[in-house]
Amino acid sequence: MDLSDRVINVYSEIGRLRRVVLHRPGKELENLVPDYLERLLFDDIPFLEIAQKEHDYFADVLKKNGAEVLYIEDLAAESINDDDVKKNLLEEYLNEANIYDSYLRDILLDYFSQFDNRELIDKMIAGVRKEEIENKDRLRALLDNGYPFIIDPMPNLYFTRDPFVSLGNGITINHMKTDIRNRETLFVKYIFENHKMFKNKDIPIWTNRDMKTSLEGGDILVLSNKTIAVGVSQRTEPLSVAKLAERVLKDERNTFETVLAFYIPIKRAFMHLDTVFTMVDRDKFTIHPEIEETLTVYVLKKDKFNSNEPDIIEERMSLEDILKKYVELDNVSLIRCAGGNKVDAPREQWNDGSNTLAIAPGEVVVYDRNYITNRLLEENGIKTHIIPSSELSRGRGGPRCMSMPLYREDI
Repeated sequence: MDLSDRVINVYSEIGRLRRVVLHRPGKELENLVPDYLERLLFDDIPFLEIAQKEHDYFADVLKKNGAEVLYIEDLAAESINDDDVKKNLLEEYLNEANIYDSYLRDILLDYFSQFDNRELIDKMIAGVRKEEIENKDRLRALLDNGYPFIIDPMPNLYFTRDPFVSLGNGITINHMKTDIRNRETLFVKYIFENHKMFKNKDIPIWTNRDMKTSLEGGDILVLSNKTIAVGVSQRTEPLSVAKLAERVLKDERNTFETVLAFYIPIKRAFMHLDTVFTMVDRDKFTIHPEIEETLTVYVLKKDKFNSNEPDIIEERMSLEDILKKYVELDNVSLIRCAGGNKVDAPREQWNDGSNTLAIAPGEVVVYDRNYITNRLLEENGIKTHIIPSSELSRGRGGPRCMSMPLYREDI
């Protein structure tokens, strides 16, 4: 199948996956140190060599099942062949790393000049340790604060789901909740503005990185070609959901009619909607049972934006009935993480037992460590592709978090 005609095509969570963007973990993980884990949004330090092997296994599963795998680091490197474009990216990167001193900027620009394009992108992701820069007297005075980095690493980038989202035939370029992660979206900006695959392709940009409120990709699920679910969570603010809904629903270039705003508990274990709820088949969903009692769902409808009726209504039905109504299903099965067991469910939820990546209807990629949930998926007729996860899971994200689909077959 030729994918060149439509660069972005994501109208479901479960259509056959044909093209996807990943990031293979790199040296940025070796710039995680215990004293600064919270600052860098990590709870533990993955062993890079094993994390890369696990990620390569993940990528091979996707390739063997018909997906073209692209890497964000390659796309970014291919986007800066023009010297002016490269210069602009570096200037923006230094601004967002809070490097404003002209002396230090000149030193860093000279340091970055030694790298070819791909090495440069890798170094921008990895961050810059103080020890890497020549120890000049003025530089020592500028940086004498005990912190080991001149520029922080981007260890969360292997969760490519979050910086941008493919939505219908367009994308969102997200404004991330934290500065540490917001720098990731610079690569997305330059890729879609300059890479030959995307440049001049009339791809709608539903939201941009200059939005003032936060929106992250793990909170956006495309339930059907008519209905989108967006989590209001630890990382996505209500105003962002309203803005996204208005821009997508008012635009005639897609088929979406409804946005469901899922209010989920604000806690680390429930960072994004897709950490507690994913779609695995046409009428089957994984869910963490702890959110069922606290979940509130608001509905934003396309036909309300141009009328005098309220734009937003609260749905008071059960989650099953909400999904039946807005995804147009006769039946809904909720597969509870680890069967809802009070010990096993929180443990497997912590390791992203509910964070599945569908590669086709009824066919998903899952972490091996969540064996109870995986067994339940199989008992419910779901084919599982089980990948190793001892190190990847330390970043608190699962297979869906680690992937950004660009093209799914319509269902």
